[in-house]
Amino acid sequence: MLFFSSILFFSCNSDGKSSEEVEGLKSIEIPELVKLDSIKVDFLGNPNVHDIHPEFKTILFVHNYSMFSEDIHLADFEGLVFSSFSKTGDYPDTYSSLSSTLRIVDDNSFLANGYNGFMTYNFDGRLISKVKHINFQVPNYSPLLMGHGMEKMGDKYVYINQDSPKDNDYSNKSRYDEMYLLDLLDPATGEREGIIKFPESSIFKSGKYFFRNAWDPVFHIENKKIHVAFGLEPVIYTFEASPPYEIESTLPIDLKGYNYFKGADEYSEDVSFFGLRFTSGMILNIKKFQNFFLVAYFPGYDQLDTQTNFENKSQDEAKDFRERMQKKYPSRIAIVDSSGNILNDFVPQGLEPSSMLLRDGQLWMMEKADEEVERDYFRLFRVALNAVK
Repeated sequence: MLFFSSILFFSCNSDGKSSEEVEGLKSIEIPELVKLDSIKVDFLGNPNVHDIHPEFKTILFVHNYSMFSEDIHLADFEGLVFSSFSKTGDYPDTYSSLSSTLRIVDDNSFLANGYNGFMTYNFDGRLISKVKHINFQVPNYSPLLMGHGMEKMGDKYVYINQDSPKDNDYSNKSRYDEMYLLDLLDPATGEREGIIKFPESSIFKSGKYFFRNAWDPVFHIENKKIHVAFGLEPVIYTFEASPPYEIESTLPIDLKGYNYFKGADEYSEDVSFFGLRFTSGMILNIKKFQNFFLVAYFPGYDQLDTQTNFENKSQDEAKDFRERMQKKYPSRIAIVDSSGNILNDFVPQGLEPSSMLLRDGQLWMMEKADEEVERDYFRLFRVALNAVK
């Protein structure tokens, strides 16, 4: 069922003229996220959903049961797990470790972007093909999370750049001019090409220093465009999805209570500098859906809470502080139109904001885990926006 809510919008110019003298009252409807369908999968553990394919009615998820060991599971839309196997370890047909989430290719195969190359497996776990990476580097980081995987562009895939700076040196300011944020991957050849750098207007080109991973990009490909948000910066940049990948538009977003780090004049190795990664506002996911941007974000601590975060505390005090902050600063979703207007901004009840995964025009999200009780199942919800005038 679709639900509607409306507000009255009053227009008033900078000279203080009444709304009647401008345009009068306008009635608009607020778009809301509504649940359309759900899938319940009986499973005990901490599943990490990598992909959902509506056409093939298949869910691909991974269970990490130790630091270097994981099982791959495939389930149908009835919630039945029909195949399980492992592809870690030192064997000829394993991917070793993953650089990105697994991606379903067709009705009986999926692609793994692993340390050992691009590996294609069938749904029984048999290796179909293997293409080694050219000039492989161990990834700087790998966000193996639902909604953060490779996105297909033609016969290739777009994914985050995972390079580390030379000598792992983050104090060189020229890095902000040189680094690529997104790569174009070719699973047929193993080649990789950097395609997107910071635009000149980006905060990361302001001459300031930022903590490691402050710029972690989230992106979405739609209608021959690449939409990108760079970490903590509350801006959606849109690039052409073909060479030379020129910037097409810039969309600043005035997010509700968004507290983000705006850079430092000097670089620091102090733990409080890197620790800003956990207190600064961050853009967690973006999707272009039903002509709107859905922006998942962590709002960030205010100045006092940021300062308190780095003060010495007992174990109990630290635990109490952490729990209070989780309640005070939950991750949110903003619904943004093409002009940057925020039409709604909310904490989605029972859903994980950062998990938005868009496949074949369907938007799916993960149900939040119960912090008090371990469930023997997990649920995925297909969601949509209600109609908007």
